[in-house]
Formats: sequence, C-alpha cells, structure tokens
Amino acid sequence: MGQQFKMLKQLQQMQAKMSKIQEELGEKTVTGTAGGGMVEVTVNGHQKVLGVTIKPEVVDPSDLEMLQDLVLAASNEALEKARELAAKEMGAVTAGMGLPPGLMG
Repeated sequence: MGQQFKMLKQLQQMQAKMSKIQEELGEKTVTGTAGGGMVEVTVNGHQKVLGVTIKPEVVDPSDLEMLQDLVLAASNEALEKARELAAKEMGAVTAGMGLPPGLMG
C-alpha cells in the first residue's frame, strides 16, 4: 500500500510539473525562416502564430506563388520547432519515471 501511495504522489507531482511547463510554453517563442531570412514566422510553445515578417524585397506582385511558398515553409519550420520544444520540455518531466514517452502528454 505504501508503494502505491508513493507512486500516486509521484504522478501528482509530475502532473503539476507538466501543467507548469504547459503554461511556460505559452511564453516561449521560436522562429522559422525561409528564403534566407526573407520571411520569418514566430510561434509560441502552444503552436500559435504570433507574427509574420516579410522583407519588402521579396514581395513581387508578379510572383505571389513564391511568396506564399516562403510563408508556408517558414510557418512549417516554426511549428516544427515549437513541437520539438514542447516534446523536449515534457520529456524532461517524464524521464526517470519509467513511463513511455507520450503517456502523460
């Protein structure tokens, strides 16, 4: 019985840490770029787009498709970085608990 109580207590502590990390992820930002930095997309750890920066010299009204592709590429890079950040932060909590990755997240 004592071992089960100890495990329950550890799980409660881990859940509290994970909640805190989730909250902190909303305050962290990552940036994805495309076109050699001509397009930048910034997202937070909750994968919410916070900003898009487009250098004026990349804007060509006769080639909007290229600009759209650059925005898409920068967005996908930023979102992937946000997912990696979240996985790293959450993985640090579950490490050492003997739980499979993703069980609590």
